[in-house]
Amino acid sequence: MASKADLRRRIRSVKSTQQITKAMKMVAAAKLRRAQQRIVEARPYAATLQGMLASLVSRLPAAHPLLEQRPERHVTLVAITGDKGLCGAFNANVLRETYLLLRRGWEQVDLILVGRKGADFFRARGVGVQAHHADAMRHPSAAAATAFARDLADRFADRRTDAVYFVYNQFRSVILQRVTVERWLPVDTSDLVGGGVAPRCLLEPSAPSLLHRLLPRHLQFGVLRIQLDSAAAEHAARMTAMDAASKNAVEMIDRLTLTYNRLRQASITKELIEIVSGAQALAER
Repeated sequence: MASKADLRRRIRSVKSTQQITKAMKMVAAAKLRRAQQRIVEARPYAATLQGMLASLVSRLPAAHPLLEQRPERHVTLVAITGDKGLCGAFNANVLRETYLLLRRGWEQVDLILVGRKGADFFRARGVGVQAHHADAMRHPSAAAATAFARDLADRFADRRTDAVYFVYNQFRSVILQRVTVERWLPVDTSDLVGGGVAPRCLLEPSAPSLLHRLLPRHLQFGVLRIQLDSAAAEHAARMTAMDAASKNAVEMIDRLTLTYNRLRQASITKELIEIVSGAQALAER
């Protein structure tokens, strides 16, 4: 059985850990609020852009190389994980889904990883990695998303890949983040239908010219949206995990304190018995 000194050390250790988890929870909550705000601010732009593309695609079906549907033999997988742990199953869920997709049966798969956890996982298992973007999730930006989207679009347009899939955690709520596999290329025109501009409006410049300008912007914004979603999901998962850890620390401190008090009470009782027994022995002499 642990001594009183051991129990005191364990209580101090758990209290120290609790302070860390509480601080991490507050930091994650602040980052989550900022990430949610960025998602909300981006929605009007996304809705307007999607509406314009819906109108153009309905007039010019399959009029852009990035809309071309072809058999999926050579596929590019983009897995988005975090750079750090302590966020529950956030990283593990994406890695598990990506690992299953690698065994799907495509002739060739190029794996692109965003985040350090994914790179560490697959390199430790000897899986070839086409590219790795280590710090992309620290501060998701439009400039980085534009460069990344342009590289992926060039791969598809040059027929170096037949499809591009993103695997990431979609932010639903603070307590719900769902692993999502989203086909990014070729663009699915059915996802664009609805909410377009008035069908009888005049387009200037021409519809094909507008489509060639707007479709890359749609893809660039799609990458940024996925990164913002994943960032919000990571902060939410970390906040939830740290909240659970803090609550577990409270329960552990209570149990250790109860054990310590029982041990202390038993020690005091033993000392009292020894004193009383000694007094009785002296009185009998």
